[in-house]
Amino acid sequence: MIYEGKAVTVKPVQDGIVELNFDLQGESVNKFNRLTVEELGEAAKAMAADKSIKGAIVTSAKSVFIVGADITEFGELFARPAEEIAGWCIKSNQAFNAIEDLPFPTVTAMNGIALGGGLEMCLATDYRIMSTAAQCGLPETKLGLFPGFGGTVRMPRVIGVDNAVEWIAAGGQHKPDKALQDGVVDAVVAPDKLREAALSLVQDCIDGKIDYKARRQEKLEPIKLPPMENMMAFQTCSAMVMQQAGRNYPAPMAAVETMQQHAGMTRDKALEVEAKNFARVATTPAADALIGLFLNDQALKKTTGKWAKQAKPVKQAAVLGAGIMGGGIAFQSALKGTPIIMKDIKDDALELGMSEATKLLSKRVEKKKMNPAKMGEVLASIRPTLNYGNFDNVDIIVEAVVENVKVKQSVLAEVEKEAKDDVILASNTSTIAITKLAEALQRPENFVGMHFFNPVHMMPLVEVIRGEKSSDEAIATTVAYAKTMGKTPVVVKDCPGFLVNRVLFPYFGGFGMLLRDGADFQKVDKVMERFGWPMGPAYLMDVVGIDTGVHAAEVMAEGFPDRMKYDHKDATEVMYENKRYGQKNGVGFYKYETDKKGKPKKVVDETTYELIKPHVAASKDFEDQEIIERLMIPMCLEMVRCLEEDIVGSVADADMALIMGIGFPPFRGGALKYIDSIGVKQFVELCDKYQELGPLYQPTDKLRDMAANGKSFYQ
Repeated sequence: MIYEGKAVTVKPVQDGIVELNFDLQGESVNKFNRLTVEELGEAAKAMAADKSIKGAIVTSAKSVFIVGADITEFGELFARPAEEIAGWCIKSNQAFNAIEDLPFPTVTAMNGIALGGGLEMCLATDYRIMSTAAQCGLPETKLGLFPGFGGTVRMPRVIGVDNAVEWIAAGGQHKPDKALQDGVVDAVVAPDKLREAALSLVQDCIDGKIDYKARRQEKLEPIKLPPMENMMAFQTCSAMVMQQAGRNYPAPMAAVETMQQHAGMTRDKALEVEAKNFARVATTPAADALIGLFLNDQALKKTTGKWAKQAKPVKQAAVLGAGIMGGGIAFQSALKGTPIIMKDIKDDALELGMSEATKLLSKRVEKKKMNPAKMGEVLASIRPTLNYGNFDNVDIIVEAVVENVKVKQSVLAEVEKEAKDDVILASNTSTIAITKLAEALQRPENFVGMHFFNPVHMMPLVEVIRGEKSSDEAIATTVAYAKTMGKTPVVVKDCPGFLVNRVLFPYFGGFGMLLRDGADFQKVDKVMERFGWPMGPAYLMDVVGIDTGVHAAEVMAEGFPDRMKYDHKDATEVMYENKRYGQKNGVGFYKYETDKKGKPKKVVDETTYELIKPHVAASKDFEDQEIIERLMIPMCLEMVRCLEEDIVGSVADADMALIMGIGFPPFRGGALKYIDSIGVKQFVELCDKYQELGPLYQPTDKLRDMAANGKSFYQ
């Protein structure tokens, strides 16, 4: 053994060739934590000092190669001054440079996923061979960062500026054919041939058949492009990246600018530029929020994983109601491998449900994500029916009928009698209390809420709602089924609107009061879209459906009359009374026309202003910041209340639910992260600034205590 650590070992394998192997003890995957980086540097020193070594292969003892840097460990570093962060980058890069500068050829055998620092490690070696089972990429921009272990330096020198910008700025994860096509790897082989291929390639280098030194030299020198071509390449890339990333995500543009700055430098000077700019990006609010989201996602996965371990297996599912929602649920279940019965009382409804599933599957075939044979297989696992035949072997039944208490209770009571005693019943209601619906059941302990968001195939969130009598087994099985469907479940307690809708409607309440006070709904939409929302509140209400929104608002007003029952005529109610339901019938706050792709396109409708005029104040031009504050404060305060009332189990669950359920701007991290970014004390002061607007803007006593004691939600 030439070197033996807790994460890295080096041992001879044959004829002067050694194997540098990553195998981080106590972990299921390899990652670059401080220990691994330090040991990599020590291993490189040991290899450089051993004159008997002629070449090296780099391997992983785990099923993945290296997943990247340990963000849970390095995330703490980003709270420090930029100078410290840059110094850490320079120091860490010494280990990668030491590998690159070894006095013999090196070949990496990429057996599995190589992401971020994992791929940067591969780039430090002379050659890279990839298994057909592997994937690789530089996803740092998704965390508000860019590669800091030499990725911005080596990648453009290995694959050229255009390709490097694509790989780094977009932050994608790529398959072997893409990696080979772009030159990131030198060969792709079957998994059982990987080690043999790596040894053969390094032997060819040793024998002089391949000039590895010339290949290595290209990474040590400036990018080989004439100055004018270099400038043009980066200008073209910059325009493209700015258009795609936008101003709220600074990391992709910073990565391009960094590559341009060090394009004419040698490696070591270029790494200094990378370190300095990496430190600047790492201290931005966007990086803080996006890293926080990553950590929240990991925490949520642990929580749902614990639930799933308690679940009974779901081998057969069923959905009641075959409309757009029922068809979407059936599609998603079948697509992910759980056969499903789709029941309705009308043939035309079943046809609609099957049509929805067929349409979604056809799109996958068109995009080459699925072949026709697989499409037929998935469709065959959806069984439309008008009766309860075969319901005696169903493990979970999702009710997705009309949003009416009596109808839902009747359907649930009926199916309970037809199914086996231990079947789990789940309602896809978006507003009706689970405890209320359970009153019609003989076995309420087997009943939960399972709230999907529309469109089912696109929205990642599923709220799993615990009623007063819902059992742990029912919750666990529903969570596991949601995970099997490819969704992210969040367990919440029963209350009007549950979590996401309960928090969303105070936002709509703030919007209604703004319009009441003379704001222009178009300006409000534009301001909130610039803030980061995918669409403003008027447009969002049109997409949700004005009728659906008014019904939900009534439920919220009944549940929380102190702050969600308003003494003014809301503009949304005016739209509803005039049968302007939004996109579903072509007119709401906006009118909708069909674009060239067959999708609804919103256009201004002056009639909206005439209809709401009797119910609003004279037109007033509100400052952008006031619009933001008047909409965001009610939403954030309601999330605080949900956390305090244990409606949601953790800060991480709360913020992830908003990101995944309603498109809360990811670069702002969620409602509670947003409060932290302002400062809890400053946020409470903002609330007090608008206290004349009523209880919707009133902080809780606990929030005031947090403000007084200098606390935050993310400690």
